[in-house]
Amino acid sequence: MSVKVVVEADGGSRGNPGPAGYGAVVFSADRSTVLAERRLALGTATNNVAEYRGLIAGLTAAGEVGAREVEVRMDSKLVVEQMSGRWKVKHPDMIPLNREAAALARGFDRVSYQWIPRAQNSHADRLANEAMDAAANGDDLAPPTPSVTEKPAAPGWTGAVGEPTRLLLLRHGQTPLSVERRYSGRGNPALTELGERQAAGAASYLAARDDIAAIVASPLGRAQQTAGALAKKVGLEVSTLDELTETDFGEWEGLTFKEASTQFPDVHQKWRGDTSVAAPGGESFDAVLDRVTVARDKLVAAYSGSTVVVVSHVTPIKMLLQLALDVGPSLLYRLHLDLASLSIAEFYPDGGASVRLVNNTSYLDQ
Repeated sequence: MSVKVVVEADGGSRGNPGPAGYGAVVFSADRSTVLAERRLALGTATNNVAEYRGLIAGLTAAGEVGAREVEVRMDSKLVVEQMSGRWKVKHPDMIPLNREAAALARGFDRVSYQWIPRAQNSHADRLANEAMDAAANGDDLAPPTPSVTEKPAAPGWTGAVGEPTRLLLLRHGQTPLSVERRYSGRGNPALTELGERQAAGAASYLAARDDIAAIVASPLGRAQQTAGALAKKVGLEVSTLDELTETDFGEWEGLTFKEASTQFPDVHQKWRGDTSVAAPGGESFDAVLDRVTVARDKLVAAYSGSTVVVVSHVTPIKMLLQLALDVGPSLLYRLHLDLASLSIAEFYPDGGASVRLVNNTSYLDQ
C-alpha cells in the first residue's frame, strides 16, 4: 500500500533579504500525526529562497519516513506555481533550488502542490520563526520537540521497529585518477578543482539538515577533504574509521580497467565475477565486506538512533547498501554511484534495515 503524507513548509526573511529561516512538517495523510519536523536558520537570504529551502527540507523528510505520495501545502504562491509547472522559473537564485526540489519530487510516486492561506500554515510558520529567533539571539537551535500528542510512526511493511541509525552515505569528490578512470584504492590523490566544488555542493546541501549528529570518514585524503567541507559548514569534527577505506587494489593501483585486464588477464577475469579473488598484492571484495560490516556495527553502536554522515568510497558505500538490502554481491557490479553522490541507509536496533535514497546528485552543478 502506498504511504501518503502531507508536507507543510514555510520560509521567511526579516528584511528580504535579511536573516532567514525555514520550517517544514510532515503529517500523516489525515494530519492527525506529526511524522517529522525540520527547521533551520539560513543566514541572510530572501523570502523566496527560504520558502524553497523549506520545501526541500519537507520533501527530504517525507522520503525519510517512507512516503510514496506527497501532498505539499504552502502559502508561497510562487513556489507552488513554479513547482506545478504553471509559472516559469526566471530568477537565477531560484533555478537551482527549483531543480533540487524537482529532483526530490521525482523520487516519489506522486507529488501535488496546493496553495493555502498563511493562517492554515501555522505549524510550519512557527518552526521557521523559531529558527530565525534562535539565530537572532545567537542561540544553538535544538531539534524541534515533539508535542505530547505526537505518536511514533508505525513500522512499515519491512517490519523494522525502533529508532534507526540513519547513515547518509556520501562518496568523495573527483580526483585525477577518477577523471582517467583508473583504479584508485589506497593511493591518496587530492581532489581536483571540480572535486572541491562537488564537496562544497554536497556540504551546502547537507548543512540544510538539522539532524546531523556526527561526520565519520575514511582515513584517505579524498574522503577527509570531502568530509572537511561539510564539517566547516556545520561546526562538527570529522571522526575517522579505518574500516571505511577503499579496496586495496594492489598491483592494479593507478591502472585503467583495460591496462589491468591486459597485464593480468587470468586473475582480472576471475576477479570480475568472484568476490573471493583479490588483485595481486591486494584485497578481495569478501575481505572488504568483512571490515565494512565491522564499520556498520561500530556506527550503529556509537550513534544509535542518530543521523551520521559517512564519507567514504564507492565500494564501501555499495557494501553498506548491500547490507541494508540483504542482497548478494551482484549489487557491487550492477549499482552505479556517481562521485559526490548521496545515498541513505537505515539500520534498526532489532536488526531490520532499509534504503531511503540511492545516488542523489541533484545538488551538484550540472
